[in-house]
Amino acid sequence: MLNMAEGIARLGALAESRVVSTLADAFAAAGRDLAVVGGPVRDALLGRTTNDLDFTTDARPDEILAIVTPISSVQWDVGRAFGTIGAKVAGEQVEITTYRADSYDGVTRKPTVEFGDTLEGDLVRRDFTVNAMALRVPAKTLVDPTGGVEDLLALTLRTPADPEVSFGDDPLRMLRAARFAAQLGFEVASDTVAAMARLRSSLSIVSPERVQGELVRLLASDDPVRGIRMLVETGLMEEFLPEVPALRLEVDEHHHHKDVYEHSLTVLRQAIELEHARHPGAAPDVPLRIAALLHDIGKPATRRLESGGGVTFYHHDVKGARMARKRLNALRFDAATTTAVTRLIELHLRFFGYAEGAWTDSAVRRYVRDAGDELERLHILTRADVTTRNARKARRLASAYDDIERRIDELAEAEELGAMRPELDGNRIQEVLGISPGREVGEAYRFLLDLRLDEGIVGEEEAERRLLAWWASR
Repeated sequence: MLNMAEGIARLGALAESRVVSTLADAFAAAGRDLAVVGGPVRDALLGRTTNDLDFTTDARPDEILAIVTPISSVQWDVGRAFGTIGAKVAGEQVEITTYRADSYDGVTRKPTVEFGDTLEGDLVRRDFTVNAMALRVPAKTLVDPTGGVEDLLALTLRTPADPEVSFGDDPLRMLRAARFAAQLGFEVASDTVAAMARLRSSLSIVSPERVQGELVRLLASDDPVRGIRMLVETGLMEEFLPEVPALRLEVDEHHHHKDVYEHSLTVLRQAIELEHARHPGAAPDVPLRIAALLHDIGKPATRRLESGGGVTFYHHDVKGARMARKRLNALRFDAATTTAVTRLIELHLRFFGYAEGAWTDSAVRRYVRDAGDELERLHILTRADVTTRNARKARRLASAYDDIERRIDELAEAEELGAMRPELDGNRIQEVLGISPGREVGEAYRFLLDLRLDEGIVGEEEAERRLLAWWASR
């Protein structure tokens, strides 16, 4: 519950902070208005950590730059055309933007940039009322023309203008609604949700990069499931990640299987819990969370209804990895994230063979080799993938994974498992076999790697003997 007295005190502390007071004094001396605006004001009232400081002013960009230059260590003006000047003041990065009164053409997200004359006019054009508050400095006056404080008290997200108009101006705001609902734990006003459903197709004018950015911010929140449900229920998820709503498979009276959609959301939630438990204080692991959400997206395409009421999803891991790669590429994810996610999806079933019967050391080595840099994420995803309500089965699987992690640690300590290379390198292979660089060196290298995986470290002398025997038998 929001305590207004404590919130106002935090606003006062924000106004008195070194960076804010330094800027406030400089703009006041120049005869210009200045206000902290948006997220920092909202977060101060809620008692949340404020990471970025945004300001708005009646000064135009050239004048902003002239005011901040003497009090900042560096300035940048890449947003000058939109009225924004960035600077580093008192060791913190800030952005100061001229009051805006933009208009949109309804065809693209790019506004016709128009500078405004009043703070109130600037605030009413923002996305949600809780982000449409400002703190005038140095006066320490809270400006709230759209009822943001009341919505904070009610834990409600609402657009300052009619949601049809607000989302029509900028469809990306619909994704922000889901993201803020997840980040803040707020409910979205019913008329706002209804507008999201009606205007879902307008998301097509938003670039994939912008959509990806909002998806990443949502997944990085403490409770992304809340936002994901909203995106699925309003149909917005169909517009950019249709594989997720497709997980809601129809279940008939003759063939029964777990709800794949609900299972995937549970896996995501459990992965986040394990992520926090195993790596407290670490930044949110977005690739892991994407993999948790998408790990079963291959199931709809591979589902087979068997006689007797059974349902199978053979090779949904491989199919899902391919689908994920295609979708992440379409959303312009970087190569590292795409590779990590697809590797995790492709390997997420591998462990369950271990649970059915203890692996040889060779199988454990191959598991580590195939996971590569994603081994720790694979540990978390595999554990999170256990959602059975059968307590005995859950304990058995947890015990089996405890065992495989223990064996990996033991083998790693004894054999430098992380390196996972043959005992002879390419140069030595050429010397032993008397051959030149080429395809045959690669074949010999793979033979020795299989030897390393199957038997562990055998020593260089034995590796050479085995290599020569293999070469002679070809």
